[in-house]
Amino acid sequence: MYRIGIGYDIHKLTTGRDLIIGGVKITHEKGLLGHSDADVLIHAIIDAMLGALALADIGTLFPDTDPKYKDIDSTVLLKHVFELIKEKNYEVENIDSNIIAQQPKMMPYIPKMKEVLCGILKLDTDKLSIKAKTKEKLDAVGQELAIESNAVVLLKKRS
Repeated sequence: MYRIGIGYDIHKLTTGRDLIIGGVKITHEKGLLGHSDADVLIHAIIDAMLGALALADIGTLFPDTDPKYKDIDSTVLLKHVFELIKEKNYEVENIDSNIIAQQPKMMPYIPKMKEVLCGILKLDTDKLSIKAKTKEKLDAVGQELAIESNAVVLLKKRS
């Protein structure tokens, strides 16, 4: 049996924060504003995983009103959700994702992101796609006010 989920996240760019995407620190003068480390890629993947199993969403599972999640590393949240998937007797078949940012350029960081995420999710690298897109200078992302991400996750019931 297969289950599919879709996830989305967006965070505002701001000064005074590190830019962390896909569990990787990216060199940039701004970071993403959020209760956690605001890792848009991991948040989109988490929401896709939770959606595939109808387990609500990232905000329900890790509310921004709970101080224990303040500035938390999103890889910790991803590990927790991966454990939930295993408890439900599923495994990740594949993930397809996009990071949408006008700046900085994401391509140089994608191999390291894949290494980090595949390590956490026990995936071969050919089962994780991370693509970089821009908004052609349109909307908040295109005007470099925010970065967004979306992801689709296919889960497979373990035999």
